[in-house]
Amino acid sequence: MTAAIIIFACALVVIASERVDRTKVALLGAILVLITQTIDQERAIEAVDWNTIGLLAGMMLIVRLTEETGVYTYLAIRAGQISRGRPFVLTVSLVVSTALLSAFLDNLTTILLMVPITFLLADALDIDPLPLVIIEIIASNIGGAATLIGDPPNILIAGATGLTFTEFVVNLAPIALVCLIVTTGLLYAIYRRRLTAAPEARARVMELDASNAIEDADELRRAGPVLIATILVFFVHKQLHLEPATVALAGASVLLFLTRQPVEKALSGIEWSTLFFFLGLFVMVGALEERGAIKEVADGIASLTGGDRSAELLGIAWASAIGSGIVDNIPFTATMIPVVEQLQGGSDDDAYWWALSIGACFGGNATIVAAAANVAAAGMAARAGHPIGFLQFMKIGVPVTLLTMIISTGYIALRYL
Repeated sequence: MTAAIIIFACALVVIASERVDRTKVALLGAILVLITQTIDQERAIEAVDWNTIGLLAGMMLIVRLTEETGVYTYLAIRAGQISRGRPFVLTVSLVVSTALLSAFLDNLTTILLMVPITFLLADALDIDPLPLVIIEIIASNIGGAATLIGDPPNILIAGATGLTFTEFVVNLAPIALVCLIVTTGLLYAIYRRRLTAAPEARARVMELDASNAIEDADELRRAGPVLIATILVFFVHKQLHLEPATVALAGASVLLFLTRQPVEKALSGIEWSTLFFFLGLFVMVGALEERGAIKEVADGIASLTGGDRSAELLGIAWASAIGSGIVDNIPFTATMIPVVEQLQGGSDDDAYWWALSIGACFGGNATIVAAAANVAAAGMAARAGHPIGFLQFMKIGVPVTLLTMIISTGYIALRYL
């Protein structure tokens, strides 16, 4: 356990320093836990969330193959024209789109679709894209908390409990909506000066003919239906008993057959550094799980609350937010589920699960490694020449997490205590 904790903590410190590429750090950390036999190779392979890896790879391919048609440039221009380049309207439209898509697709898929559009839109308006991307990351995690399929922690909770889609919406959508409104206002106030478009840039966008952005209409006629079909299947993947990774990879495979682009060129669009960062991170976290470090934290919550229901609910919410921010909300939620079952004591008190969901989903905003959507967005931003630093994101993510958790504490107290 000590070795797992030291290796993981050192990796986080080096990543936060930004002196070494985070993918190199994650892979070195993974190798160290294997060499020290903190985790064996077979268990390390099991620790990797291959559904996340498959979803990322599939959607990166789809975005890369459809990007060549110019459709994202078209959407970016239309978004800029609809908002008339006004920063507040633009920010709100991106936040609402991101939150809604995150709730009904999932936040990782949404980020993979929205970030390319955002970079193109920012380029057209000649504004800094990073504030918009950071706002979208936070909106995706908050919006994803509203439904069963929006965020991986909710999917894990639903699988363990059998709670329905409607129950998730009724219990989590209200607090997600409140937090989304508050954080959007706060983040716009913080970034307002960096989101101001010059009058000539706004005029230039309004004069553009969006239809001219379509570079290959024939390719779009082939790729467009596949992209739309893939997105639609995401809405019903549970009913079809298909994992998100299967849907994404199926769409990517169909596109590879239909496109005229060489396979080598298409594969070059995959953010390989992001995928390998995830592999390293999952293995290190798997070592923490294997040696009982995460369970020790979770069990500590149970001992500190002393059986008091109010303390248990709030303890679960805050511990999940903190733990998810440090580790990653997917493995932390998986580890917390049996602890919550124990605290629930066989009762049908579902408030315990809503507390876990709120903490894990909102805690995903704390750091750049706290949620899959964050890591994916950071990888795409780095590829576009606009890297998001660990501390840079943390300076925004931690205050947002604290704010949303304070609001959530009031919500839990009013509704469940």
